[in-house]
Amino acid sequence: MTDTPDSPQPLQFGWEEWVSLPDLGVPAIKAKVDTGARTSALHAFDIETFGPASRPKVRFTVHPIPGRDDLIIPCSAPIIDRRDVTSSNGERELRYVIASKLSVGGDTWPIEITLTNRSSMTSRMLLGRQALKDHISIVATDRFLQPELSYDVYHTARVRTAQPKRALRIAVLSREDNYSTRRIVEEGEARGHTVEVIDTTRCYMAINALAPEVHYDGKRLPRYDAVIPRIGASITAYGAAVIRQFETIGTFCVNPSAGIISSRDKLYAHQLMARAQVGMPNTAFAASPKDTGNLMGLVGTAPLIVKLLESTQGKGVVLAETKKAAESVIDAFRGLKANFLVQDFVKEAAGEDIRCLVVGGKVVASMKRTGAEGDFRSNLHRGGTAKTIRITKAERDTAIRAARVFDLNMAGVDLLRSDTGPKVLEVNSSPGFEGIEGASGKNITGALYDMIETRVRPVPVRRRKSGSND
Repeated sequence: MTDTPDSPQPLQFGWEEWVSLPDLGVPAIKAKVDTGARTSALHAFDIETFGPASRPKVRFTVHPIPGRDDLIIPCSAPIIDRRDVTSSNGERELRYVIASKLSVGGDTWPIEITLTNRSSMTSRMLLGRQALKDHISIVATDRFLQPELSYDVYHTARVRTAQPKRALRIAVLSREDNYSTRRIVEEGEARGHTVEVIDTTRCYMAINALAPEVHYDGKRLPRYDAVIPRIGASITAYGAAVIRQFETIGTFCVNPSAGIISSRDKLYAHQLMARAQVGMPNTAFAASPKDTGNLMGLVGTAPLIVKLLESTQGKGVVLAETKKAAESVIDAFRGLKANFLVQDFVKEAAGEDIRCLVVGGKVVASMKRTGAEGDFRSNLHRGGTAKTIRITKAERDTAIRAARVFDLNMAGVDLLRSDTGPKVLEVNSSPGFEGIEGASGKNITGALYDMIETRVRPVPVRRRKSGSND
């Protein structure tokens, strides 16, 4: 009987073919065709399960090119089964089974794949009989009967833009069960990621050159695709040390340890912003009581702001309306051996400031905060109110530049509207989401995940070989 015009044309496979696995972000890999094997197999290493028991997932990495262990593709997929597999040499192994699309010569269909270490095999993938469709015929004496691909694709920009989204394992460093932490967990799980909240102070570290690790509750923490720091001001130093350890391991941290430390040090933060020519209120700092008069003169005339370097949420910030009041506050702070700044009071701001939420180098939302009646501070924690506001281009550029000074991928930048342009008051490396999501109606947490997913997209990673001059 001859084929009808609607019958699929038979595909001819040799004993080896070029294939791609688009669901896993593997655009080119050579596969050995083996009809004696039931299930297909893929060379994988660093295999690690994650996610809830009801919907387990597996993470693994692939070396698609034999002999090129410096080129790595990170992958993840839901686990559909776990099976005993007997290899051609008679060894039995319990393997995880995943599903992925197989693409050959413009034709694509779903297959099942087991994950195993094939480093001793010449082929990085094996195609079993389950993966071979009914209209595929095998020509055992030939190879590459389908269009050939090339490993050159791993060195082009196209592979970076064609990578699929994958399930991520994310850690949130936080000691608080508050709105922001809950939203991060909620949004991440809605996107199919696994999000784990870790108490920063219960982390401890194995600091060594060959295998740096972070431990928690007696166990080594697994590999995370990303860490979202929510470090409280009272544990800045220890929290930064934990983040540094994750950075040493190679984990993507939304905000780096150096940026968190420098943004929390108000004196250093102002020095860095001044160096970058970011607008801010006139600021002065001195240690000696003999310099009080000169200190105030550098800033301007009363009223003045006197601000403790360790202040948060508006605490330790005092408005001195007269020169005499300023001298009294400064003397009191010095008597407590406290470090403080003196700043010009921007009268035209009228007790209002603007919070800009910067994520991934973009202002994703902004709100105007107004202080409670009789209070010059606009912090929402102190009874202030907030509403969405349209900011100017100058304000947007200032907020972005301020976040960039500290290399923060997520920052709350507080600024004042003054007669001489926007003035940055503070850059917050752990901004809250409740006020600004409520005021703006925008999904700020979603924007955070958009940035994370882009940064940890499973693009091929090339590890520099020791002694290489490339």
